[in-house]
Amino acid sequence: MIHQYDEPVYLISIVAKILDIHPQTLRQYERENLICPSRTNGRIRLYSQRDIDRIKLILRLTRELGVNLAGVDIILRLKENVDSMETEIAELRYKLEKTNNAYAVAPNKAMVTTRSIYEMIIFQE
Repeated sequence: MIHQYDEPVYLISIVAKILDIHPQTLRQYERENLICPSRTNGRIRLYSQRDIDRIKLILRLTRELGVNLAGVDIILRLKENVDSMETEIAELRYKLEKTNNAYAVAPNKAMVTTRSIYEMIIFQE
C-alpha cells in the first residue's frame, strides 16, 4: 500500500527503528517544536514521510555538522522562509510571463518579412 507524502502512518517506535534513534529523541524534538507529528484520538503520535525527512535533516545537522537544537530551529525557519520566497518568485515569474504574452500579437495575425536591411511587421485582420 502506497501512502501520500503527508499522510501520518508511522508510529514512534517504527520511526525510531527506521532512523536508528531512541524514541525519547523524537519526543525531545517535539518538545523543542522541531517536529509536530499528528495525533490520533488516543493521543498516539503518527509520523508522515515528510516528518521522517525533516527528522533526517535534523539528524544530519546535529550529527554531521555539529549544530545544536537552537541552531537547528533557526536553520529550519530560514529554510521555510526561503522555500516560501522561491514559491512566490515562481508565481510572480509566471504572472509576469503571462502578462507579457497577453500584449503580444497572436502568431496568426502577424507576419514578418525582410525586404531590405529593415524588418517589416505587417498585421493582418
